[in-house]
Amino acid sequence: MARRKIALAAGAVLVLAGCGGAKVGETPPAAGTAGSGSAPAAACGTVNLAINPWVGYEANAAVIAHVAESKLGCTVVKKDLKEEVAWQGFATGEVDAVVENWGHDDLKKKYIEDQKVAVDAGLTGNKGVIGWYVAPWMAAKYPDITDWQNLNKYADLFKTSESGGKGQLLDGDPSFVTNDEALVKNLKLDYKVVYAGSEAALITAFRQSEKDQKPIIGYFYEPQWFLSELKLVKVNLPTYTAGCDADPEKIACDYPLYELDKIVSKKFADSGSPAYELVKNFTWTNDDQNLVAKYISEDKMTPADAAAKWVSENETKVAAWLG
Repeated sequence: MARRKIALAAGAVLVLAGCGGAKVGETPPAAGTAGSGSAPAAACGTVNLAINPWVGYEANAAVIAHVAESKLGCTVVKKDLKEEVAWQGFATGEVDAVVENWGHDDLKKKYIEDQKVAVDAGLTGNKGVIGWYVAPWMAAKYPDITDWQNLNKYADLFKTSESGGKGQLLDGDPSFVTNDEALVKNLKLDYKVVYAGSEAALITAFRQSEKDQKPIIGYFYEPQWFLSELKLVKVNLPTYTAGCDADPEKIACDYPLYELDKIVSKKFADSGSPAYELVKNFTWTNDDQNLVAKYISEDKMTPADAAAKWVSENETKVAAWLG
């Protein structure tokens, strides 16, 4: 998201951010390998989907890929890429679609308005929330901790070996959209942002906090299947108002509500591929995404199996995407 608003250096090389996806420049599978019973792959061709590093995004991509392969005969190549890096692939043709975008007005200006190599493909239907959260036991024991103005008096609770004598504010993957370092500075909070490194590490930390009554305050977001397991409690930061986050260095307000959307390469949008229509028409709810994400993360299903299960139980929604 999952998201940091940073500008990309011109000419930066598109690189993989993880393992498990096709490598940039790798020859995609031959056409016709989309699976038994599907239409000839040539009718759709190859679709290059970026996979950003959080399970909610993976759920979107898995369902879109399953429908593209099984209903349209496409060959789908998934590429594990950080958010900002994925956008670079629009110009080169190495990425056709980003299927869960969290804001990134700077990247929209660069790639949609200025370079004209990408286009907006509409909303996913998901409502995105980013903020600071505490485990339920903490909100019960310290009810005023959910007001940011009281955080400094609790800072000592959150000290760790990594926080340099300050309270630790635990963030996830450094590539996620986050204003937290600016917020800590501008709200004059006695905290230090420490990066857990991944979505999974954040979940483990919150789960451990609740189990062992160990203090934690950290970055989290919705939609997220984990919130159906543990009802994290959001801290109230200063109310978001339009434009309060215009200057990244001066942000002192909460995150906005994100209407998550899809971004595709202009070449893909103009290709006539039925896969573009699928991506454009794709929309579902936070509950839909959380269910597929839970299948993947908690039930240990493969993304393909999780998507197939959801699609088989939601044929009416899928039919609408296919027009």
